[in-house]
Amino acid sequence: MKQIAFEMKLIVGHEAEYKKRHDAIWPELTTLLKTTGISEYAIYLNEATGSLFGVMKVEDALALDALPQQPIMQKWWAYMKDIMLTHPNDSPISIPLTNVFYLP
Repeated sequence: MKQIAFEMKLIVGHEAEYKKRHDAIWPELTTLLKTTGISEYAIYLNEATGSLFGVMKVEDALALDALPQQPIMQKWWAYMKDIMLTHPNDSPISIPLTNVFYLP
């Protein structure tokens, strides 16, 4: 199992809406993420900067490459694009983070 961490950016003023949307995450999206091998997925907000820090465990990191082609993933990105910084295809701008310390 591999742990992956990344950073995204929330548009200031949309913190409550971001949480609200994730509190009601679509069951089809949850199923897709789990069947892709994702587990223990968490997103943290730095309220001072609007930065979102995501961390997840995944069985096979290469399996994540198929997610952008999934219709439910594309629909979620379109749903979230008004409150996050995104690419032209609506996917969130996500910066991979390098692990520099781990205490098991």
